[in-house]
Amino acid sequence: MLADRLRPCGPVLDKARAADVLETLSETADEEGWSKALDAAAEALAPVFAASPYLASLARRYPAALGRILTGEPDAVFEAILAGAAGAPVEQTLRRAKAELHLLTALCDLGGVWDLDQVTGALTRFADVAVAVALDEVARREVEAGRLSADADGGEGPIPGLFCIAMGKYGAFELNYSSDIDFSVFYEPERLPLAEGVEPAPFAAGATRLLAELLQARTGDGYVFRVDLRLRPDPSFTPPAVPVAAAIDYYQGLGQNWERLAFIKARSAAGDVARGRAFLEELSPFVWRRNLDFAAISDIQSIKRQIHAEKVDERLTAKGADLKLGRGGIREIEFFVQTQQLILGGRDPGLRSNRTLDALAALAGTGHVSAETAAELTAAYGDLRALEHRVQMIADEQTHKLPENDTERRRIAALWGEGDLRGFDAKVGRLLRGVNGRYAELFEGGEDLSSRFGSLVFTGVDDDPETLKTLARMRFSDPHRIASTIRAWHHGRIAATRGERGRELFTRLAPRLLEAANASGAPDVAFTRFAAFFEGLSAGVQVQSLFLAQPGLFRLVVEVMAFAPQLAATLARRPAALDAMLDRGFFSPVAPGEDEAVLNAAIARAGPGFEAAMDAVRRAHREQSFRVGVQVMSGSVSAAEAGRAFADLADASIDTLAPAALAEVTRIGGGFPGAVAVVALGKCGSREMTAGSDLDLMTLYRADELHAASAIKGWAAETTYGRFTQRLIAALSAPTGEGGLYEVDMRLRPSGSKGPVAVSFRAFEDYYDRDAETWELLALTRARVVWASDDAFALAATGAIEAALRRPRKPKALARDVREMRALIAQEKPPSGFWDVKLEPGGLVDIEFAAQYLQLAHAAEGGPLRVHTADALAAMAEAGLAEPAPLEALVEAWRLQQDLSQLMKLAVTDTADPDSEPKGFQAALARAGHAKSFAALRARLVRVRAAAISAYDRLVPAGR
Repeated sequence: MLADRLRPCGPVLDKARAADVLETLSETADEEGWSKALDAAAEALAPVFAASPYLASLARRYPAALGRILTGEPDAVFEAILAGAAGAPVEQTLRRAKAELHLLTALCDLGGVWDLDQVTGALTRFADVAVAVALDEVARREVEAGRLSADADGGEGPIPGLFCIAMGKYGAFELNYSSDIDFSVFYEPERLPLAEGVEPAPFAAGATRLLAELLQARTGDGYVFRVDLRLRPDPSFTPPAVPVAAAIDYYQGLGQNWERLAFIKARSAAGDVARGRAFLEELSPFVWRRNLDFAAISDIQSIKRQIHAEKVDERLTAKGADLKLGRGGIREIEFFVQTQQLILGGRDPGLRSNRTLDALAALAGTGHVSAETAAELTAAYGDLRALEHRVQMIADEQTHKLPENDTERRRIAALWGEGDLRGFDAKVGRLLRGVNGRYAELFEGGEDLSSRFGSLVFTGVDDDPETLKTLARMRFSDPHRIASTIRAWHHGRIAATRGERGRELFTRLAPRLLEAANASGAPDVAFTRFAAFFEGLSAGVQVQSLFLAQPGLFRLVVEVMAFAPQLAATLARRPAALDAMLDRGFFSPVAPGEDEAVLNAAIARAGPGFEAAMDAVRRAHREQSFRVGVQVMSGSVSAAEAGRAFADLADASIDTLAPAALAEVTRIGGGFPGAVAVVALGKCGSREMTAGSDLDLMTLYRADELHAASAIKGWAAETTYGRFTQRLIAALSAPTGEGGLYEVDMRLRPSGSKGPVAVSFRAFEDYYDRDAETWELLALTRARVVWASDDAFALAATGAIEAALRRPRKPKALARDVREMRALIAQEKPPSGFWDVKLEPGGLVDIEFAAQYLQLAHAAEGGPLRVHTADALAAMAEAGLAEPAPLEALVEAWRLQQDLSQLMKLAVTDTADPDSEPKGFQAALARAGHAKSFAALRARLVRVRAAAISAYDRLVPAGR
């Protein structure tokens, strides 16, 4: 009998507890006649009951079962349990049979009577019986409900055409002590013997749910098995039972290598078993491929390489070790074996065993694994599984972790036969390190698909616990969302990964994406915007190949996603913009005339019509603006170059749309003899634009008096050019299906927003001769003709602007006006904070006012006039019209703050505070400001602003 064969598993940790349990049991043993068996086994049972509350509770609750176990032969007792369970109702007897099985397997395991195969085999065979009994009950209920025919052929299972495929450890007869059971349910609709009017899909789904409920529902007698149905095809989007044809289509078209890995252990376990075997045979070409290309092999190997070899904050010690998923754990041995099986098993059927140790022996027998490695991993696998069982025997919990608490871990040590906790911990540490060392040798030298932060495993249907920890270390706020999104992409739910090649490439790209998002300092934003871009791709092989071949470009793209929402939106809307980034000239400054050529070509392709021209210009503008924006992000252009580039693009947009607007007005109202010009002011006029800058414009026109009478049938000059101006504003600012271009501000024209939108040439001259205020003259220093209907009028308009600027001024009065205006701005529009590079004292407004004041003050004597602020200051120095030192201080402050403004306008909103922005953006800002660090940038900005304030005070005198 078993009682005579049991040997003590280890020391008795709590003798009082053990004695109490044994004494309670002895009373029943005396009454039922198995007291001698209890006495014979007492020494072996004492450490078990002292260490395991769960096993002690089972013995106390089911003493008769314990008596049968101790007085019988283990194999015979086990067969009796199976026989009793096979005809038992699920609700009660089957649960009690599970309790008896747990007592039997635990005692045989701990007492050294059964080896690992016998223990896991017994647990698995009982699971088969339990699933079969539950499926019989499902069929009986469906027959009673009138949904299933009662005259089905019993040889095809209780529900012909429906079968359960055991997966994972269940499929391989390797169940652990408190394991759930993984199986997938498939059916052939035409084979189901359904009653008339019953649809196959709802029936199969309902039967599967009932099957799972019967097995895992908890009653007063506990539960039978926890059930996991998620290894079916794409479980988030498929019902619990999947039609065979749909499953075959999925695996052949969208099946992933980790799913091939899962099917290594699959077997037909219950239901229409013969159909299940035929199904697995049909899937065999999917699982076992005779020919694998390099990409497929790399993807299989990637399953291993996603597990980090040197995890952060994790030690190879017993304390808190995850025996299944952690370093040196069971999964490493399983992956060591299964990844090689997938690569080699297509050509060698002898390597296809669904059992881990059998497959390891086969790999060693064929020379693919050394005998020494196989022996070490085989022994380690047995030890790890034994430890796993002992962890689960404590409280029947599906856990694989050794306790952190020394007292709790001492229980596991005792059940493992080790009385010294320090010695136990040392043995476990050596065990884990040995497995991990062998595991690290596999695929040595391959591409690292984990992260310095830890493992990045996105195979399977569950969130990998270590991966969630890694994502948290990478500062993602919702690791579950990131993991589920990436798994969905792996499942081919987007076009970029729908093909096998796309999924294989994404396996390599995923860790690089997460690393780059982390490096940006704004991982959540970067990932979200990349997702919008990635999910919008119509295909993914070319783009992913590009990213993998150009890692620097990929990092830049992810940084763009993190900090430049407009650029990110462009990529999401037009992924083809990436193609331009491959051009050698993409990061070079835009050549003179290039923007206009691109926009004109776009209009030529768009065909006739004003609306078509507007859409064409918007598309081309977006791509050109994207190029300049990326150049700013990458630091490949200076602020001055970027300002000119953005202004050139605005000029080209006006130069392209103005003729179209004039032609449209002429078509509707008839032509009016005369000429019109578009004048840019503000940042466009000075060619200092940033991303998103408005356009400050005015239009000047001059009627041809000699031919005015011939236009009497059409509109008057004021109406014609007013309508032209309105059309141009609409062309530049109105949103279309392709988006918008610019916000247009016409308030800098004479009489502001109250007068006509188009200004006659004579009215312009009269206004600036008599009525213009100082602030309007300051604004006029940045005026520039960007388009005219004829060259002569362009020259005339330019001459009129210069004439207005060169009229004599009283320097003291001018300086007083400038200072009063600056004070008024400070009062009505105070700076938003330290990083307000425009309005802070010593900021861009102060520098611009100084440059404009100097030009107006010296223009009457022939002083230089320059629309660009830095150029104006440099010209003043060259002409000797002001002291060099303060001019140099202003130029330095202007350049630094323009550098910062270019990046901030591109990347964050006007109200954003760089002090609270991610460190990645702060680093980018420091690079833009040519500083070693963000702190150094701040210090430099303080210094140059102080110098600029002093320079402003010296150059714009504060006299009365």
